[in-house]
Amino acid sequence: MPRGRTDLQVRAGAEADIGALTEIYNHYVRETAITFDTAPFTPEERLPWLRSHPEDGPHRLLVAHEGDHPLGYATSGPFRPKAAYSTSVEVSVYLAPEAVGRGVGTLLYERLFDALAGEDVHRAYAGIAMPNDASVRLHTRFGFRHTGTFTQVGRKLGRYWDVAWYEKELGRATPQR
Repeated sequence: MPRGRTDLQVRAGAEADIGALTEIYNHYVRETAITFDTAPFTPEERLPWLRSHPEDGPHRLLVAHEGDHPLGYATSGPFRPKAAYSTSVEVSVYLAPEAVGRGVGTLLYERLFDALAGEDVHRAYAGIAMPNDASVRLHTRFGFRHTGTFTQVGRKLGRYWDVAWYEKELGRATPQR
């Protein structure tokens, strides 16, 4: 538990969370280049995203709660839509502003990677809009390594942004012969 918190729980995301999760995500849409979405979402618009993350399988949504209040979430989703990419996932963490720096992201990734350990997943990828030292530290701490940077790949907030790509070997998938 982060910093001695005993009331912090992590569980699969549920439809009841959609309002709070949308609010967390929209903060990053409006205020940062961490996501390249440029227009905030309604909870109804985010429901298909939530429903695409079942409680089991390689595509997960885990939510950290303090009491009834969601503090953040971690996801694993498809890396690319083509079948040969099925053993790769793209992962991310989004935190409510008041949860940043409290170890919530670390706890979410611990639980996410524990959940993925039994899945047919070979690699995890993370794209990080730069600069974002906190995200780089988090991913490095979990064994991700920098594999390359797409320069000026997205335009938001009146400027172009680079995205650094990080990769983590999960080693659970067995090649098909």
